[in-house]
Amino acid sequence: MTFQQLDPPIPLHVIDKGAGFAIAVIDYGQEHNLIWVTAINDTGEIWCAPNPQVRMQGNWTMGRARPPAVGRAGDCSGNNSVGQAEAGEKPN
Repeated sequence: MTFQQLDPPIPLHVIDKGAGFAIAVIDYGQEHNLIWVTAINDTGEIWCAPNPQVRMQGNWTMGRARPPAVGRAGDCSGNNSVGQAEAGEKPN
């Protein structure tokens, strides 16, 4: 098992929890997902999210669009009833 503190923290979204900053990564080995230790912006909660639940934020400067699972509120829940193109939004 390895534990790596991230400096600087990485901004990301955790599905069903919201946007936050990953402050560390835990690697239990080849038979397990990476675990992202994340501070959630809206609630201040700290969650250990498995890799499949984590999405990078969009970054316009780097040419990375908002992940398709991220709803209009940026909560990554996939509960976006109005798609980005339908709402006239430009990708982040």
